[in-house]
Amino acid sequence: MVRLSEQALTPPPEAGGSTDARTTGELFAQFTEQASDLFRDELRLAELEMRDKAKSMGIGAGLFGGAGLVAYLGAGAAAVTAGLALDVVLPTWLAALIVTVLLFLLAAGLAVVGRRKTRQGSPPLPQSAIASVRRDVDVLRKGVHHDGRNAEAARDGHGVRTADS
Repeated sequence: MVRLSEQALTPPPEAGGSTDARTTGELFAQFTEQASDLFRDELRLAELEMRDKAKSMGIGAGLFGGAGLVAYLGAGAAAVTAGLALDVVLPTWLAALIVTVLLFLLAAGLAVVGRRKTRQGSPPLPQSAIASVRRDVDVLRKGVHHDGRNAEAARDGHGVRTADS
């Protein structure tokens, strides 16, 4: 991924030790190319982040669905247990009760895991990409508006730093 730093805002020195004397048009062309690359990279990062979040939310939703199904089966088992408890004294209904409790414990476990997975994907925003773009904008602002070297270069009318500045 392309990262724009304050160093990227000043032209690199040539082999002879003086600064690059590229034209404003060349500098602007380089800037637009780098900005375009940066924008594409940020979009790729946002896409990857959204894909991961959607996958996590999908798994969480599936686990919630599984928990609902198991809870439904548990309710059926509870009804059978109640019927058997009225019919037979201890052994049969006790076995059915044990099955019912196990089904509800399984449903609770699936619900907890599903909730955790759903929270990992929430909110469905590419937070890393947003933070990265904000950092890039801050670097540009500092380099253009707050850096004394760049302000002096802008005042000399050329936008290019000279060897004595």
